[in-house]
This record gives sequence, C-alpha cells and structure tokens, in this order.
Amino acid sequence: MPGSGVCERRPALLVPGYTGSKEDFLAVLQPLAVAGRRVLAIDMRGQYETPGAADHRHYQPDALAADVAGIATAISQDGQGVHLLGHSLGGLITRQVVLAQTAPITSLTFLGSGPGSLNGPRAAALRATLADLDKAGPAHRSERISQLWDTEFGPQAIADGVPPHIVAFLRERMLRSAPEGLVAMGRYLLHCPDQTAALAALAAVAILVLYGENDDAWAPSAQERMARRLGAERVCIPAAAHSPAIEAPETTAGTLTSFWNAAEGSERRRKAAVQGAAPAGRGSPAAELSGAGPAATELSGEGSPAAELSGVIRRGLAADWVIRRGGSGH
Repeated sequence: MPGSGVCERRPALLVPGYTGSKEDFLAVLQPLAVAGRRVLAIDMRGQYETPGAADHRHYQPDALAADVAGIATAISQDGQGVHLLGHSLGGLITRQVVLAQTAPITSLTFLGSGPGSLNGPRAAALRATLADLDKAGPAHRSERISQLWDTEFGPQAIADGVPPHIVAFLRERMLRSAPEGLVAMGRYLLHCPDQTAALAALAAVAILVLYGENDDAWAPSAQERMARRLGAERVCIPAAAHSPAIEAPETTAGTLTSFWNAAEGSERRRKAAVQGAAPAGRGSPAAELSGAGPAATELSGEGSPAAELSGVIRRGLAADWVIRRGGSGH
C-alpha cells in the first residue's frame, strides 16, 4: 500500500441483459475507469461474440452464474473481491453468483433489474416471441430469428429513429446470438423465482438497486420494494428508463463510483475491527459516499483474464435492443 494517496480500487464486472452484450456499457466504461479501477464488461454465454451451445441446458441460470463467477475470480486481486453489476436479466444471474458464494464479491448492483420474473407488456411480448420460436423448432430457429428481425424488429428500430449504423450493429448482434440461448434465457425471465429473501438473509455484500424513473420492465415501485426488503441502497435516476447506462451514463457512472468506493471503505473498516487494528465503522455505504482518489486506470484488453474467458470491449457502438413486440429491451 502506498504511503499516501489511494491504493488500487477493486475491479468491477458488468453483466448485460437479455439479448444484450458488453457494448451496452460502452458509455460508462471510461468514466468508471478514470475513477481508478479496472472495469470489464462481458457477453454471457451465447451472447453476441461469446460462443454458445446447442443444448438449452447450457443456458440455465446456474450455468450462466458459474461463468460469471469464474471471471470474477480470475480478475479479483488476490481474492480481495469484485464489484458485480447486472443489468436486467444480468441482475438475476449476478444474484445467483452471490447466492452460490463461489466467487469473492465485494458488492452487487441491480441495474434496472427486479426481484423475480418479468411481467406486464414486456412479458406478453416475450411470450409471443418465444411461442413463435418454439413453433419454428430448433432446426429453424436461426432462420426464424432472421425473419423476425427483417420483418418486425429492424423496421421498428428504424421507425424509432435508431441511427443506421446502430441498426446494423443490432442486427448483427441478434443474428450472432445463440438461438437456444435466446429461448432459454427468455424462459427464465418469465419464470424466475423471487429470491430476495434468500439474498437478504445472506447479508454477505453491499447492495445497490439502481434504476430509471421511467423503467418499463420492472416497475420502479417494485424495485423500490426490493431495495427495502434487501436493506439495500437505492437510487432512482431521473429521466432514465430501462437502460440508465445508455440513457444517463454520467449519472450512472458517478453513482456507481461513489457506491463502490464506500463499499470498499466499509469493508476495510470491518476487517480492521476484526483484526483489532481499528474500531469498526458504522453506517451503510450510502452514508459514507466519498470521491475517488487518483489511481491508475485500466479497461480490459487483450491478454487480461476476462478477455481470455469471454469477449470484452471491442466495438465503438452502444445501444439497447432486445427481441420485442412493442416496448424496448430487457
């Protein structure tokens, strides 16, 4: 530890939502990294540039969580812990990582993610899409996904005013994602059990529930209730909807940096108290928010453990799109 200044911050691992990818976090990567920590965003198994499998069992939540836990362990600094963030479906998967207790996790952030299964208009749209893909059958799902993009999803993106180069990227991402993964992850979104009580009982990490005031996936009121049940910090971002990392990147990055710094400070004080080196600190991370000090910055790149385990930041585009029939992405 240096004689003055701030020691290196704990790394952060960002996990995307359904039909998403690492590119969904591009707008927040730089502001998070300049605060003094290594930040990595990944594709989950079968998403975009991470290879998938033909067997739907490879996309069950425990399997996806095991992948994330493996990456978290690989990038942790001598087992000191990683800040884990999951957007939407990614929040449900990262919750499984914490519950499994197989990786060193310092904090967990739910970003636009709820306590359990998706409901409302988005759920109805997802059910319709999954029924369509079930009807096509495994042998023809890739072809049917391409047809859906060309006849429904693509035209809707254009009508929504999405720039042409982003539409092209979204099409590529959709068609390169594993069809069985899209089906299995979609089903989990519709049937995920509420495990808030189990997570609250564990009380192993600092938790932040972060969402946009106009979120149309899980209602803001549902996310607020989840935060209360967890005893977690809660931040609602004005004017943002389901993807604050895209819609309000500076606010999102600033909130995360403050929360992560405070979580690290609380953890250090707890450890010092146990060792008898210092009195235990009091208060939640939100009560101890502080600015980041100077430290080396690093985005994940070639040769890093996470780069070898899954795709990391390689493109200069950011967008949020999912399989949908009315409404936007989960």
